[in-house]
Amino acid sequence: MPAPEEEFVVIAAVAGAHGVRGDVKIKPFGDPSQVCSYGPFLDKSGAVILTPTQAKPGPNGTVTLRLKENLTREQVQAMKGTLLHAPRSALPELEEDEFYYSDLIGLTVEGLEGDALGKVKSVQDFGAGDLLEISGPDGVWFLPFTKAAVPHMDLAAGKLVANPPETIEGDEDKDP
Repeated sequence: MPAPEEEFVVIAAVAGAHGVRGDVKIKPFGDPSQVCSYGPFLDKSGAVILTPTQAKPGPNGTVTLRLKENLTREQVQAMKGTLLHAPRSALPELEEDEFYYSDLIGLTVEGLEGDALGKVKSVQDFGAGDLLEISGPDGVWFLPFTKAAVPHMDLAAGKLVANPPETIEGDEDKDP
């Protein structure tokens, strides 16, 4: 088990059971060919949840795992949606201008004029590209994670500058 001060990064989520022998299908949040190279999968406190012994690519970017743990299909199905973590120290070194999505969580979001818009709560992808989920004074809202919508990030300062779209295309004619 990693040291208690070790930082953990979410690298995959359980997508469900595969077959009848307790194999698990996961959705990796990075390179599917590397997801099993970081050691056993941990929970957010660092406890081992799953230990893959064999991995093979599945459909739609999933990976099917054979496990050291002797789980039933029903036990694996009950884990659907469980986030799988790895110690940050086990992940590859990043280039100077690279970052992990987990580095964005908690960043302060400012508008172009320096006005406070909220904090990054999570990074989501619903199929049309990455979105930053931002918790602000007016509630939760989503910002496309593009260069146009996020023209500047300063991880060291803990903030990003947002240029939120004024309207969503097709929304102009709708009554409030």
